[in-house]
This record gives sequence, C-alpha cells and structure tokens, in this order.
Amino acid sequence: MSQVVAIAGATGAVGTEFVKLLEQRNYPLQKLKLLASARSVGKQLRFRDQTLTIEELRPEAFQDVDVAFFSAGGDRSKEFAPVAVEAGVLVIDNSSAFRMDEGVPLVVPEINVEAARQHKGLIANPNCSTIQMVVALNPLHQESPLQRVVVSTYQAVSGAGASGMQELLDQVCDYTQGKPLITQAFPKQILFNLIPHIDVFQENGYTKEEMKMVLETRKIMSIPELPISATCVRVPVLRAHSESIWVETETKISEARARKLFVQAPGIQLVDERKPGGYPVPWEASETFDTYVGRVREDLSHPRGLTFWCVADQLYKGAALNAIQIAEVLLES
Repeated sequence: MSQVVAIAGATGAVGTEFVKLLEQRNYPLQKLKLLASARSVGKQLRFRDQTLTIEELRPEAFQDVDVAFFSAGGDRSKEFAPVAVEAGVLVIDNSSAFRMDEGVPLVVPEINVEAARQHKGLIANPNCSTIQMVVALNPLHQESPLQRVVVSTYQAVSGAGASGMQELLDQVCDYTQGKPLITQAFPKQILFNLIPHIDVFQENGYTKEEMKMVLETRKIMSIPELPISATCVRVPVLRAHSESIWVETETKISEARARKLFVQAPGIQLVDERKPGGYPVPWEASETFDTYVGRVREDLSHPRGLTFWCVADQLYKGAALNAIQIAEVLLES
C-alpha cells in the first residue's frame, strides 16, 4: 500500500537520515513531504532522483498525509503532533515529548511490536541509548528474567544533533591548524575528551538522559520495577553509540548460552572473538542497521552476572531506522 509520508524536521541530523533510509529501504510511498521551520523553507533535498523542496511545518501541511515521522524537537512535537493525529495521520515521534505518556506506545519492533498495533494515532520512538540496550537485553530476559541492569554509555556527538557533529569536526580542523578550539554544543571541549554529562541534571544526581534509559527500558520491556543504573558519557565519536552492560538474571545464563541467544535474536550481530579487533567498534557500526554485541563474559563478582559490550548507529537504529521499522511492521499488519 503506497502512502503519503511527511518528515517533520527534515533538515536536521535525523531528518536527513529519514530521507536517506526511506529510499534505501524502498519504503512504499507515493509522495514524500519535507517539513521544517520557516527558515528552511525553499531548501532542497534529493530523493529517488527527484529534487524535493522544504515546506513550512504548519497544521495545513498534514492534510492527506498517512504517516508523519517527527524529528523536530519536543516543543514542535507537542505543538504539531496532536494536530496531525487529529487530521488522521499516524505520527511516529522521535522526541521525548510523549514517551512516558500512558496510552502512547513506546516501541522497539524486535521487542514489543504488539504495542505498536494498539496505537491511537501516536507512537513514540525511544531514546537512542535505550533502543540498542533493550535490543540486546531482550533475548537474555526471555531466557531468564532480568533482576538488575548497570550500564555505562559512550555516546556519539550525533546525539546532540548536527551542531554536535559539526563541533567535533571543527575542533579537529582547528587543532590541526593550531587554532583555539571553540566549545558551544557541549559544556567542555569534546575533541580528545570525555564528558560524563548528557542532558540536564536531576534532583537524584542522575541526568535526564540516564533516567530516560531507566524509565523507557522498564516501559518497553514491561518490567516496571527493574533496578537499573546508568552513567551516560559523551565521547568524540561521530555517529555510533557504545555501551558496557552488566546484567543479573534470575537464573544463571552461561557465556556460551548467552552467545547463542544473541546469535538467534533479531536485529543483533554477534562479533565476539577473543583477539585484538574481535569486537564491535563505533566506526565500523556507523551507517549499518543492526545492534552489535561482543565481549560477552560471565561476571566474576556475581554468580548470575553477565557482562557485554554493544554498539549501534545512533542516527539509524537509535532514531530514524527504528521509526521506519515501526511503520513497516504496521504496513504488514
């Protein structure tokens, strides 16, 4: 069934990936509408050998649209998503605006695809760091219920949008030319550095990004009381996030069994050889579709502990790809 599709926020870091992926995956659409703020109106993007002109994101733009992918920020989602839903559009929103709202499905197709089918016009796309983690956690949880999760992330600058990516590239150029490094997108210099702070600090000492991982994981996996602790770190990598994950399960999962579960799970590629280079890294995961798992081992400090490493492209599986996969599943229904 061919659809009229709109992308709200089409000129942003994730919006341009939507355009690219809709073409790569041959998504069945008869028309693509590219929407953005007034300052982007008139700009052009290529799609399927066509040149499409950016239109202004406004209520009238959603007439006759079947599906709208929103990646224009939480404020724009709150303003325009309800308008689009009222016009009969299925909205898949990439912001955090609706993720924890009761009655709004928060969906990763490999895990809770049935939730997507219960939508009332609006589906939330989870946070990028959450998506890849739950893809990796789910096969373990299906084998033996999770009892506790501890994660440290190593998140690419793409998570801060196009400005974050450009700042890293600019700092590389300025450093090689002996120029002062300008810091605007991040609280500290990102080149040659790590920043253990993503999003705003909460009263409990965790950041909003860390609490997204806690709360969204519980909702997606339907484990409302699961103990989770996250530390989110920004690293000088362009577009793929990495995570070091420790889990405790109800019954012991051996290293060998865990590897088999990862191999069998949808959306996962196991890269786990105990030799230099025998593990997934963000450079090689960039612009790929899967979540990569490696460094699988039984934890030395807990009899039912397991630890592993996972990597995924933040702009693909962490954002645009996951949203498109949701739409593809609903098309097949």
